[in-house]
Amino acid sequence: MTSPQPRRAVLGLGSNQGDRLATLQGAVDALASTPGVVAVAVSGVFETDPIGGPEQPDFLNAVVVVDTTLPAGELLERAQVIEQQHDRVRAERWGPRTLDIDVVAFGDIVIDEPDLVIPHPRAARRPFVLVPWAQADPAASLPGHGPVVELLAGLDVSGVRPRTDLALRLEPPR
Repeated sequence: MTSPQPRRAVLGLGSNQGDRLATLQGAVDALASTPGVVAVAVSGVFETDPIGGPEQPDFLNAVVVVDTTLPAGELLERAQVIEQQHDRVRAERWGPRTLDIDVVAFGDIVIDEPDLVIPHPRAARRPFVLVPWAQADPAASLPGHGPVVELLAGLDVSGVRPRTDLALRLEPPR
């Protein structure tokens, strides 16, 4: 079921297994080709230190900003299908993964359900989400927490390194 009014949603992408850049691009392409979803911005690519969990390789992270008529739960379901298409295995909490897609924010809506919490409960403390989000949408605000750029002012962002040699595109090459 779709909503008549599109909502701005923010999705965080991460990968630290396999061809990380190709996986992130595949996720962007899959999101952009989803009926009811229009990708409006994608951040640059950032290499980030893993947080929590076992010892593992660094991540590539990015953020995609979309306008969507899908309900939040359906957007999350689509994200999980895309993760599965990229061989995501949920073997260990905060463990290595081929692809992680989080619905970080969904308009100004707050949802607290067993299978869906929006905004993402740890987004306000995650530089690997906030740095790319601020780049993709400098005026962004995390519902219940305030402007993203202000949230970043209180965080150590040294573990988030821009990869200017890598880029994601919103549209497949013609």
